[in-house]
Amino acid sequence: MSSYKEADPTLRPIDKETGEALPATKQPGYYPGFSTLSQSPFWDEATRKIVTQRVQQPPERRFFTTDEWKFWEAVFDHLIPQTDRTPDRRIPLIPPLDARLHANHTAGYRYESMPQDREVYKLGIEAINAEAQARFGGDFLFLGNWQQERVLQSLHDGRPEGAPEIWKRMSVHRFWRMIMGDATEAYYGHPWGWDEVGFGGPAYPRAYTRLERGEPEPWEVPEKRYEWLPPAASISGELESLHDLHTEAEQLAHLSPPRKL
Repeated sequence: MSSYKEADPTLRPIDKETGEALPATKQPGYYPGFSTLSQSPFWDEATRKIVTQRVQQPPERRFFTTDEWKFWEAVFDHLIPQTDRTPDRRIPLIPPLDARLHANHTAGYRYESMPQDREVYKLGIEAINAEAQARFGGDFLFLGNWQQERVLQSLHDGRPEGAPEIWKRMSVHRFWRMIMGDATEAYYGHPWGWDEVGFGGPAYPRAYTRLERGEPEPWEVPEKRYEWLPPAASISGELESLHDLHTEAEQLAHLSPPRKL
């Protein structure tokens, strides 16, 4: 994450009572003090190795170039903002994606109208930069935070203005679902993400015991909620009516109808 984001309080969530930016913390969320990794002595060896490795040894870059890695870091910073975390506790989102693409792993299926996942991420850089140029006259990485969010919002809404040839090759809706899915999987597959939502983590071989009334396990902590508002310099608080968005069917209208068998 770039240095200007580290120092800019307008990019952090706002305290609903005081109107001030909340301080960045090592562990945001509603479960202060909870640590999934503190339970690692109760896990079997294979589980313990896999989970702790996500913190201690994230995958090294093997698929993306240095510039591509930097680009997707900037994009994923918007998909799952981490300005509420101190820099040393940011969850690395690009290493798992890079490892997936290097191994050429997929979800086990691919839409016929979508390129291979590796190509999707290469085309995605071109498409996002073209959108940034069309809207603000500059490549994505050189735009301000608000402008970058507007560029990504256009893809979320299914209303891109740039790169029409690329969007003829792949669905903007499916592209958005792919990058959001990869960001979410990386964030909530990490033990620090589990801490944030109070997930107890692996319970093998110990197992979960309190299954009937939703009570916390002995090693979990009670939920402690607090009220907050979106950052002042973010558009994440804006809601747009669904009837104003392009549906996937509309976005794919240029494609030829399927052949009859």
